[in-house]
Amino acid sequence: MAKLKLMLVDDHAVVRGGFKVLLQTWDDVEVVAEASSGEEALQLYDLHRPDVVVMDIAMAGMGGIEAIKRMVAKDPGARILSLSAHEDTSYSKRALQAGALGYLSKRTAPEVLIDAIRLVSQKKRFIDPVIAQRMAMQDLDGDESPIEKLSPREFEVFMQLARGQSVAQISETLKLSASTVGTHLYKVKQKLQLANQSEMTLLAMRHGLIDSNTA
Repeated sequence: MAKLKLMLVDDHAVVRGGFKVLLQTWDDVEVVAEASSGEEALQLYDLHRPDVVVMDIAMAGMGGIEAIKRMVAKDPGARILSLSAHEDTSYSKRALQAGALGYLSKRTAPEVLIDAIRLVSQKKRFIDPVIAQRMAMQDLDGDESPIEKLSPREFEVFMQLARGQSVAQISETLKLSASTVGTHLYKVKQKLQLANQSEMTLLAMRHGLIDSNTA
């Protein structure tokens, strides 16, 4: 029986190493590539064509959501399981909208991780039960985070700004002109009623999208 080929994408080598050791306990999976950024993941995907990509969402630079979007644009058959230490539904909704088949918290049990990988390899959806419940309750209650008002591109710009990136850095990372980034910045401020970049960081921290070590 052929093994499932996996690519691990996370900007922390220790996290990738931990996942790799964990996954080696199952005989039907094999890690064929590791990437430390969204940009590197796109390059390695073309080289290795893994069956499943396990992608961290909250990475510096391009970020997981943008990487998912570009990967799926290049290969609509890409099977991606997104991971995050953050359990705010803003990340899960946007990862799934970008083209990920699954979304899992890094706090999940090891057996759930392997089940999710196997389901995603079959092009089936898997959403962390805790996060799925939160998403369902928000839909029922009509309780929407203000961040949900942002378009996918505005959300990417917002997250980069919340991590302290400059307009020039975001322009280079997302391959956008500085004026386009500036337009997105203006819209983000208007939609979220924020005055400056520091307020964006605080809002992202309040919603669990980044932590104090990231900011």
